[in-house]
Amino acid sequence: MQQQEFTEKSAIEKLISVTNMLRDREHGCPWDLEQSISSLAPYTLEEVYEVVSAIESGDMADLEDELGDLLFQVTFYAQIASEEGHFNFADVADAITRKLIRRHPHVFPEGKVELFGHTADISAEQVVVNWEAIKAVEREEKRQQRGIEDQHEPASILADVPQALPALERARKLQNRAANVGFDWEDVGGVLAKLKEEITEFEEAVAAADPQQINAELGDILFAVVNLARHTKSEAEVALRSSNRKFERRFQWIEATLQDQEKDIAKTELSVLEALWQQAKGNGL
Repeated sequence: MQQQEFTEKSAIEKLISVTNMLRDREHGCPWDLEQSISSLAPYTLEEVYEVVSAIESGDMADLEDELGDLLFQVTFYAQIASEEGHFNFADVADAITRKLIRRHPHVFPEGKVELFGHTADISAEQVVVNWEAIKAVEREEKRQQRGIEDQHEPASILADVPQALPALERARKLQNRAANVGFDWEDVGGVLAKLKEEITEFEEAVAAADPQQINAELGDILFAVVNLARHTKSEAEVALRSSNRKFERRFQWIEATLQDQEKDIAKTELSVLEALWQQAKGNGL
């Protein structure tokens, strides 16, 4: 490829071209050539978490960089899929564009971009309801296209919730799907009562020293906590990440304090550590 030809490309076209060259059988990168769609999955997860970390840190320069890494993952998958005859980057972009238009009928009446501007008066809550209804139709269409339609048993509304999702996020999605058909508590009070019930059952399992039951009841507690987060308009994953950072700040303060006193944290009595913890908490850490 001539330098001028490359220079005249748009930014996304340059990225696609570079990805293509990295996969060139004769002159490409040996590591990139060894990759497959399945081998890239762990790297994609890592990049997603790095994007989240950049967002939480508020570092916009870092976010720009991490979003670029994530975008490269998309072009990488598309390049491999294209080589295997499945789809290319343009197909991916076209599919998401059509999906966004289809799922926003209040912005694109009749699914037509040319009618943009003739927006309907609709609340954010109704948008979510409509979105889920449209997704339900899409799920049914996919079932029929894949030839798995069962005339006697309609597909479960939970069927396509990805198994690979982190457990907290998958629990939230399962609960949302069930709630969309009315299987939910009316208010947060019911969820709190359920959480207390699960804690009682967990205590009974601990008293019985039953490892399997302890594990099962602990899972039920976590599931109930996700439900509690959902009912209070919170995100369990975000809340837990925040608590992780809070624990780190306080514990690292304890470490630094003891180091200043030339004391070994491993040899410090628990009562002293607890007092320092409360001091760190009182300091707003």
